[in-house]
This record gives sequence, C-alpha cells and structure tokens, in this order.
Amino acid sequence: MTGEADARVELYWLPLGAGGHFVRFNGRVYERLTAWVQHRRPQAIYHSALQVFAGGARYVVEMTPAGRPGAGRGVVGTGPVGARAAGRLRAFRYELRRWRDGVIPDLDEAVGGPRVLSVREADAWRVLELVPQVPMLVWGRDELHLGEMWNSNSQIAWVLERAGLQPAALRPPRGGRAPGWNAGVLAARPGPPGLRGAGRSPLPAAAAGPQG
Repeated sequence: MTGEADARVELYWLPLGAGGHFVRFNGRVYERLTAWVQHRRPQAIYHSALQVFAGGARYVVEMTPAGRPGAGRGVVGTGPVGARAAGRLRAFRYELRRWRDGVIPDLDEAVGGPRVLSVREADAWRVLELVPQVPMLVWGRDELHLGEMWNSNSQIAWVLERAGLQPAALRPPRGGRAPGWNAGVLAARPGPPGLRGAGRSPLPAAAAGPQG
C-alpha cells in the first residue's frame, strides 16, 4: 500500500511478444517486412504499459488479448482486432484494463525499468480517470487516418496526452520503436469529434478509487 507521498505514474517498455514465442515471431516477421518497404534496418518493437499508484493502491493499465468475462481484471472496454466484424469472436478482441492490484505478466522483461512520468497525486488520478475514455478502435487499422495502426501503444499514448504528461517527448529504448504511439498522441489532441474518446464509465470517487 502507498500513501499520497508515494503517488506516481510509471511507464514500462516491454519487448513485443515477451513471454510468448508466437507473438514474438510474428512481430519480427512484420517488422522485417515493414523495414523492407521503408528501406531501413529492422528494429526491436515495444509494447507499453503503465503502473499507477494513487490513493494507497496500485493499478495496472494495459491492453491485452480479451480474456473470459467476469474474471476481475479491471476491464474498462474491449475492441475488435483486424476488422470490426471479426470482433464478434473473443479470439479477435482485445481488452483494456485498469486493474487494481493487477499484474503485468512480462514485467520482468521490461527494458530499462520503470520510467517515472509524474509523482503528483492529481496526475495519477487523472490518468486513471481517462482510461475508460480511450477510443476502442480496430486494432491494427488506421481508422482515423493518422498514418499509423491503432494498438496498445496508441491507447497508452492517448491517455498520457490527455493527462498532460507529454508522450510526444517519450521514446522507446535505443534501437527500438513503438508503432502506434504517434497515432495515440494525435488522436488525443483537440480536433473533430471522431478523434475523441467515447466517454465510457467515469472514475469512481477518489476516496474509493477505481475498482477491478
């Protein structure tokens, strides 16, 4: 348990597919093809996640493949993978978590350890409040025409941009890249209504904190 003096927002960079050989292999194939098209060398691909400490509790914010309903993972929204029609099947859906006392399964593989983005209690609560408002766009598509696919990095960057934590200045570890990050930053900035979050469930009172 933590107190107000321990409030903070931590960003983690996780190698794509950490803990899963299938995802890692497919990610490498994707990156090699993308690098070939862009006439550059392949780079390591990173997935981002947050740990947020506020109100004496710890929360995990991360996009993952959709799990079974009602498992108490702090799920605040789900979205389709690849195509909206495919999202009818759980195998082609993702979920966004705001999970109190949750876990990041591959945290021990994070590169460079936690990057502390803020130690202000107000920032920590603001981040948690914003998570349910993230647009649940189709993973792997560029529905907003921002030049990048929408993915887990997009959602984390969207939250940080709306919270005023300047994600545009953040970079993945040296020699790597985080596809989708810039799309999240741009989508969170003022613009047409289609670029804004759907405004799902509001955060419970700060005294209680978000549940799940």
